[in-house]
Amino acid sequence: MSTAERYLNESLAAFDFGAPVVGAIRFGEGHINDTFVVHTQPADASCRRFILQRISPVAFREPERLMENIVNVTEYLGGIIDQSGGDRSREALQVVPAKDGAPFFRDGEGCCWRVFPFVEGTVCCQSADTPGQFAAAGRAFGRFQRLLRDYPADTLHETIPRFHDTEDRLAKLKWAVDADPKGRAAGCQPEIKFCLDREADCSVALQALREGRLPLRVTHNDTKLNNVLLDRETGAGICVIDLDTVMPGLSINDFGDSIRFGANHSAEDERDLGKVSLDVGLFDIYTAAFLEGAGGTLTDAELEYLPWGAKLMTLECGIRFLTDHLDGDVYFHIQREGQNLDRCRTQCKLVADMEKHWSELEAIVAKYR
Repeated sequence: MSTAERYLNESLAAFDFGAPVVGAIRFGEGHINDTFVVHTQPADASCRRFILQRISPVAFREPERLMENIVNVTEYLGGIIDQSGGDRSREALQVVPAKDGAPFFRDGEGCCWRVFPFVEGTVCCQSADTPGQFAAAGRAFGRFQRLLRDYPADTLHETIPRFHDTEDRLAKLKWAVDADPKGRAAGCQPEIKFCLDREADCSVALQALREGRLPLRVTHNDTKLNNVLLDRETGAGICVIDLDTVMPGLSINDFGDSIRFGANHSAEDERDLGKVSLDVGLFDIYTAAFLEGAGGTLTDAELEYLPWGAKLMTLECGIRFLTDHLDGDVYFHIQREGQNLDRCRTQCKLVADMEKHWSELEAIVAKYR
């Protein structure tokens, strides 16, 4: 029995779901937190569901600050959505407090659990089956930028310090290579070289931020397709979820992480690198949708750096997968040995493909400016 299952009943008892709980089962395919869907049965209504999550103590060392960010941002989003005549119960997450009024519950090992109402009538896709789904995610994440454009980014906590600090990520890779705690460095020399050869690239966006050319914004920082709920009937992206990494950041990173994840047709851990490539057509589709959703929020400099966002988020993710492989797979969940190294290799292949198509990516962005 895992730690999460051991404390599941204790955590369920800490929240008032408004009706008897009739079941709770694991849900989703996330790498970090433990997620369960809770089924309740009101006496005079159909089954009502909730999402119950155990926040990873490895990934998030200060869950109180994380939940403070989520509560403040979701309440702000709800207010903006109300003002525009939208439905905040479907378009923004809502934190269900524990019985003691806190936004989370600590179990017997000190780990934090939180609850959100399940947004019914939606689907969560692990990959885009159609270009329309990818575009829907782009509009949703662009809209997320637009709705939060006036939120003071500097009031948010860094839930993971230096999360998208690509310079720091590379430094950690160098330390892992030198320490080689699991004796794995010899088996991944090509991947190590690929990342180290792009050391100068790791400073491009950060230097633009330091020089004031790129503004600090409220960003999601994990903009995969599966972090947008799509309406089951219309296919529209209606709610951005998984807000653990919402903090001050760069808009180009939110754009870029979506491209990294969605503008290709391979699994993140694909072993056959011949199947891994950048789909320039999907880059075009997503760029148009993201900028439509953003509604003129981005500055000229942010638009100019969008291709860099795609490249840097892909490179950074490859660096992170490689570092975790060298460290012994302590951060990302794995289902088989070598999975994080395979994940790294797909990211490196995508970076190389972006470099090959760089002028096309810049032309696409220019087309929608």
